[in-house]
Amino acid sequence: MDYFIRLVTQQDELFLWQMLYEAAHMAEEGNLTMQDAMNHPDLTKYVKNWGLKDDIGFIAILKTNNQPVGAAWLRLLIGENKGYGYLNDQTPELAIAILPQYRNQGIGTQLLTHLLAAVKTFYSSVSLSIRATNPALGLYKRLGFEVVAGSETINRIGGMSFKMKIDFY
Repeated sequence: MDYFIRLVTQQDELFLWQMLYEAAHMAEEGNLTMQDAMNHPDLTKYVKNWGLKDDIGFIAILKTNNQPVGAAWLRLLIGENKGYGYLNDQTPELAIAILPQYRNQGIGTQLLTHLLAAVKTFYSSVSLSIRATNPALGLYKRLGFEVVAGSETINRIGGMSFKMKIDFY
């Protein structure tokens, strides 16, 4: 599969919503739609009004038809806007997803590698929240993320989630 990776722009916001729907595993919760993600108060902060000063992300696009197939992005969520992976006001939170039919082909690894390389001069660490059952756990560990001790919590569907972070220096 031939794809390229580029920066996320404001014009990609609709695709980020689609990726947030995937990242939040909303399909597992029944007949929820992307609109449900857009209306969810705890999720909307990850995408709404994309293009703020500290927003950065990368998107993978198929070369054959210019279809976006995945995205990885960071947002600094602080104050009243804290997200699931909040650690402190200096650590942005990671969101990433790949369309189901394109998973397990290395796209997520490439997106994360691009993103982490781009931000390590701006931030000392990056955080995320992950379900204990998420298959991406191995990817995060391989790239250097570690579980934040004591961060375990019951997620919105009743399962276990925890925070992870990667420190750059």
